[in-house]
Amino acid sequence: MRSWSAVCPKALIGSARPKRVAGSFYQAGGLAFGAIAISVLIGLAGKVSSARLGLIAGALIAGPALFALAAPEQEEISEADFGRTLRMVGSEFKTTFLNWKAIPYTLCLGLPIGSGAAVGLLPGVAEDYGVSGQSVAWMNGVGGALLLAGGALLASAVPARLRASVAYCLMGLVNAAAIAVLGFGPMHAGTYFLGIALYLFTVGANYALFTAVVLEFMGGSGKTGSGRYSIINSLGNIPVLYTIKLDGWGGGRWGPRGISATEAVLGGVAALLMLGYFLTHGRGVGAVQAPSGESSSTV
Repeated sequence: MRSWSAVCPKALIGSARPKRVAGSFYQAGGLAFGAIAISVLIGLAGKVSSARLGLIAGALIAGPALFALAAPEQEEISEADFGRTLRMVGSEFKTTFLNWKAIPYTLCLGLPIGSGAAVGLLPGVAEDYGVSGQSVAWMNGVGGALLLAGGALLASAVPARLRASVAYCLMGLVNAAAIAVLGFGPMHAGTYFLGIALYLFTVGANYALFTAVVLEFMGGSGKTGSGRYSIINSLGNIPVLYTIKLDGWGGGRWGPRGISATEAVLGGVAALLMLGYFLTHGRGVGAVQAPSGESSSTV
């Protein structure tokens, strides 16, 4: 599922509804399939020969890539010489990035809204909540991946008339409330299972809506959609990195709950600030105008 969208970002450019659905499947495929594939390989490791295991691994890798063959034909820059092509590319990048409307989107994507930074840290505090062994492995493996994928698919049900930036911030608030269960609730096994299940599910939804915000930011695909998409999408790595450090600092200062509490506060405040901005500025901060004159969503 994800491989098709990864090689064809233009497939995600269209009216609001198809973009929302494509973004959800793009994230769900990447979040779930990898974990399931690893689980399958681990389960077969002691039952089949190394050669057969290698073939199965190759099939699991190559199989999803075949979806790329279903991608629609891409627009190519072929009608201009090299100099004109460079000017065309520069114009599209300037329209997208050197634009006042790009500032709130850049801030939104660079803030820790539903970043999922604590995903790799929470198993380390499971024992403090009375959870250990196979339960942690399940929640940190296939179970967690399915929750992430389920949340990503649920995001496709968000009405297209609700702008992606607004939906993303709203889901960020829900995600902050979910991890607050772990940060401020009683330290029991039930709290851990409930909190991490809600957290992973809402992180998946946020990842899908993040993709929708990226597409809202870039507007039309033009001639350089893949390049601009990759640049904007890479902004999502920034909040993950610094939030992991801040979560770790919170855990060191306030104990096991500090990891979750820190992320809940950071994510909640960031989502609330950006939600207030996008709501008060209404459609005036819609998607950046498409470089090639294509219409772009302002839902």
